[in-house]
Amino acid sequence: MKTAVKKLSDSRVEITVTLDAEDLKPIKDKALEKLAKEIHVEGFRKGKVPVDVAKKFIPENDLNAETVDAAVRATVVEAFAKHEKSPLVLPSVNVTKYVPDEIVEYTATADIVPEIKLGDYKNLGVKRPETKVTKKDVDGVLDDLAMNFAEKKTVKRAAAEGDEVIIDFVGKKDGEAFKGGSAKDYKLTLGSHTFIPGFEEGIVGHEPGDKFNLKLTFPEDYGVADLAGAKTVFEVLLKQVNEVKKAKLDDELAAKCGLKTIDELKEDIEKNISARNAHQQEEKFKDDLVNALVKKSKIPAPEILIDDQLRMIRDDMTRNAESRGMSFEEFLKSAGETTESWEKQARKVAEARVKASLVLQALAVEQKITVSDDVVAAKIAELKDVYKKSPEALKNLKDPNVKMDIKNRLTIEKTLDFLVDANK
Repeated sequence: MKTAVKKLSDSRVEITVTLDAEDLKPIKDKALEKLAKEIHVEGFRKGKVPVDVAKKFIPENDLNAETVDAAVRATVVEAFAKHEKSPLVLPSVNVTKYVPDEIVEYTATADIVPEIKLGDYKNLGVKRPETKVTKKDVDGVLDDLAMNFAEKKTVKRAAAEGDEVIIDFVGKKDGEAFKGGSAKDYKLTLGSHTFIPGFEEGIVGHEPGDKFNLKLTFPEDYGVADLAGAKTVFEVLLKQVNEVKKAKLDDELAAKCGLKTIDELKEDIEKNISARNAHQQEEKFKDDLVNALVKKSKIPAPEILIDDQLRMIRDDMTRNAESRGMSFEEFLKSAGETTESWEKQARKVAEARVKASLVLQALAVEQKITVSDDVVAAKIAELKDVYKKSPEALKNLKDPNVKMDIKNRLTIEKTLDFLVDANK
């Protein structure tokens, strides 16, 4: 077998394979054996026809076609391995020459795992982010707790800032109700800035039973394109006013949270915020390290991998849109995007993800970072416990492809840990 490789791009090659008579003879013999098991010959059971007999009944075109197919199947993987190329998908094959019993020539084209030149991954110059827990952070959580345990009392008076009101409302643009602008029995805390400017302020001073209109203009930078800068009218019915009395920041509040004193509660809040911040800082540090390594490395990103990532991003957005009762196209329109403008930005994200994945895979190979089968089995056992009430999830965990995916994820995590240790 003779082969020649042609580089089409940094991540795509074409390999020409030529097989001579010596290469073809054993392949043709196997092709003949296979076809002999498939034909019917009077006097013989199917599958038991001798090859010498079967040869007389097998059409020459069928034998030639099977020989060529078998020749490609038997040699294409070897051809790529010979040139140390790893196809990302099944190669596209084109037979360019065939002379029975003499020669088969074909080209096999495929996107391959590109050659990656790693930068200096031990001196990336990335600083670990540092944030401190401030009194404002703690006070914010305390205020939320005080509100969660607040006492609410229905009152017969005009609504004031800080009250909770129950309202029905319908938002209209050009006299027509717009999507997402209506609700019934909606609970709203006045002063929470949940709605656009003017809405909550417009309720202040009205009493239960009042019906009134609020003429409001949406902000120019509003997320829904059709409403950005739009003049609208909200028809509002104020049904109930609840006076909200926040819980006192004392030991009684701490007891409701499972602690003894307000000081213990503050300390617990600080610890939780600190732990959350530490986790976020660590994740950001890892992301920054990977981004820095990508910039220092030469990483061709195969289009096929970018397209796969793009599909995944679109699928995620489609599910998100459907959860809001919209199609993907409606979701884009609400955000002031076109399919073209979205894809342009999303492709950049997809390419960045591909490069990050490839650079970590290359680092894992260079450092011989692997994960043992025992570790993978332990992770699968852990996931089985988590999803023990989901038969479908448990079934998926038995899939060899899922097992391989878990192993790859664990390997990436281990590689990220190595990258962190190398840049302390």
